[in-house]
Amino acid sequence: MKTHIKARLLALLLGTCIIHVQAQNEQDSLTNKLIRLDEVLITGESKSDPVFSMVRSENSKKIVQPKNVADLFNGLNGFALIKRGNYAIDPSFRASQYEQLNVQFNGGTKVMHACPNRMDPITTHVIPEEIERIEVVKGPYTFRYGPTFGGVINLVTQEVEKEEKGYHGKINFGDESNGNSITTLANLKYVHDQYDVNFNVGYRDFGDYEDGDGNEIPASFKSTDYGVQLGYNLGTTQRFQLGFRQSFGRDVMHAGLPMDTDEDNSTIVSLDYKVKDLKGALKEVSAKAYRSKVDHIMSNTLRPSFVRMSGISTVDATTMGGRIELKWKPSANFKLFTGVDMISIGRNGERVRTMKQNMNGDLLPMPMEFTDDIWQESRIDDYGVFVEGKYPLAKKLLLNAGVRYDMVYSKSDTPAEDFVALYPELDSRTENNVSATASIKYMATPDILFELAYGRGVRSANMLERYINHFNAGQDPYEYVGNPFLNAEVNNQFELGMKAKATFAESFLDKINYGASAYYAVYDNYIAGLIDPSIQKKYMPMAEPREVKRFTNVDDAYKTGFEVYGELQFLNDFNFKTEVAYVYTKNKDLDEALPLTSPLVTRFNLRYEKKKIWARATYTLTSEQSDIAPSFGEQITDGYGIVDFRFGAKPFKHVNIGVAAMNVFDVTYNNHLNFSFVNQADFGRVPINDPGRNLSAFIQYSF
Repeated sequence: MKTHIKARLLALLLGTCIIHVQAQNEQDSLTNKLIRLDEVLITGESKSDPVFSMVRSENSKKIVQPKNVADLFNGLNGFALIKRGNYAIDPSFRASQYEQLNVQFNGGTKVMHACPNRMDPITTHVIPEEIERIEVVKGPYTFRYGPTFGGVINLVTQEVEKEEKGYHGKINFGDESNGNSITTLANLKYVHDQYDVNFNVGYRDFGDYEDGDGNEIPASFKSTDYGVQLGYNLGTTQRFQLGFRQSFGRDVMHAGLPMDTDEDNSTIVSLDYKVKDLKGALKEVSAKAYRSKVDHIMSNTLRPSFVRMSGISTVDATTMGGRIELKWKPSANFKLFTGVDMISIGRNGERVRTMKQNMNGDLLPMPMEFTDDIWQESRIDDYGVFVEGKYPLAKKLLLNAGVRYDMVYSKSDTPAEDFVALYPELDSRTENNVSATASIKYMATPDILFELAYGRGVRSANMLERYINHFNAGQDPYEYVGNPFLNAEVNNQFELGMKAKATFAESFLDKINYGASAYYAVYDNYIAGLIDPSIQKKYMPMAEPREVKRFTNVDDAYKTGFEVYGELQFLNDFNFKTEVAYVYTKNKDLDEALPLTSPLVTRFNLRYEKKKIWARATYTLTSEQSDIAPSFGEQITDGYGIVDFRFGAKPFKHVNIGVAAMNVFDVTYNNHLNFSFVNQADFGRVPINDPGRNLSAFIQYSF
């Protein structure tokens, strides 16, 4: 099915939906109710929120100088960051990452990267200061927002319609000492009863930073972003919202990748619609359509290998999709959600290599040029339908159950000759995936909640795992070859947890919050890159390593872990919180851990907060990680402890300031998920160290 046909179908579905609900709905112009789009997975209601969910809503206030959106996950229990430098950062949660996590923003919009090495993940295409909160569902416990394997991450941008009427705006400026980095943001919005307008523009310029030993790490980048959001309320129960944003990355250094980014350009367009308060069993209808395009240019111009061979790659990715959801209330206590969604991902691009020297280092009389097809002009389409319901079995017991079906279509339009020789039966392929979940919430008392959940999340192989053809696409130096006949990964996850609180009167101790959850996940057909002796190395065949990895299904793998937290609120303005997160993984086929498994992390936070001033001290203790995946090129990582201080104040009505001292004791360390240096003049293939001591300042004027 062609892209323009899909777009027309989405428009037709959206238009039909609008006409239908307009015919049903009776307008009440005397009532002015706030219309909120389905951008919210988590509402703060313990009984109605998805099971095992959490929200972080203090990003703009407490985070100082985020490099990109991924930095907002730093300090969120259970999360770790996969770093290739300062720019290409991916979140990892409970040893799930990349397409194993359903990462989106505003309840469904997605941006897929163009680079095989993920120089341009979704976290680079949204202004971090624009994110108001992060919502997380910790496993395959809801399928309303697309196929979900390891969890849902929803990045919620500014909800302008909730603000007071009139003009609003803010101007931010930030500066860092380690790297001489600056960030700027300007925001202007206008809110009217019938419509609202929101405009953002930002610029970031980060330099190379120094680690704790004073070594300069090549990690500089520049990025410019802007976005426009228009909202229109049709009557009192219907809302349209149009979003348009663009991001431009320039001169991006990737210490852990073989090339750097010359240009990274993205465009995202989205249209949302919602109608509520309908008569009869059907109560709400929401719809979304979006399209995103990423154009990416990378080269090795500034790398040592440029003397021998120059390389430049031009790739692009187009993502389009949408969803329609109906909210039903057949009875007073029964809520039912039904819907359809789709996502289409297409990628193409090529790499041009110019050989200047032979294997002995002698100049060639005439440079030799080669062109390699990176994505083999591939695409993957996913069409899904879901049903999910919430029903109280008793006054204190809530059941949530859902099922989802996905039809996944994949095809390569221009496969290389050697790829066809490897897979002579290569053709388009259609997969049928079924996911399901069931969970219960038991509110034992108003202050104690128990949760029990099972989820079967299914993920079909991504484009890299299917169609990459002899490219370095991992943390190790191997060439990787895709496998278009991979079975879909299945995550059978079980989880048990509780949350509780206690309030005290006439005591220095005001409140206690505490909770814990433990999970066990059995993987079927886990996808991993394993050495295949039957495949010959294609590029530089005499250089080590000489083996090639092919993506393969692993028969026997699992993960298990827990998260615990305890929080004391005392003396009205003080807060002390402790969090612990641990995950253990096992690939039984190779008798080693699954790759990118984060170590045990314990975090201590002491916070003081009043209306116009706040301060926070954080001590993060990361244990040694000796459970590693040698087949992935991993090494044992030493443990470390980091101390950070943050301070903020509102000295005037419209002014906020913040200062921070990060890694106060200038510790030299690297996280286990950091990539290793690749193709760098002054570094061998060792893990990239994180920044040493860093002083940061921030000021915001708002009106």
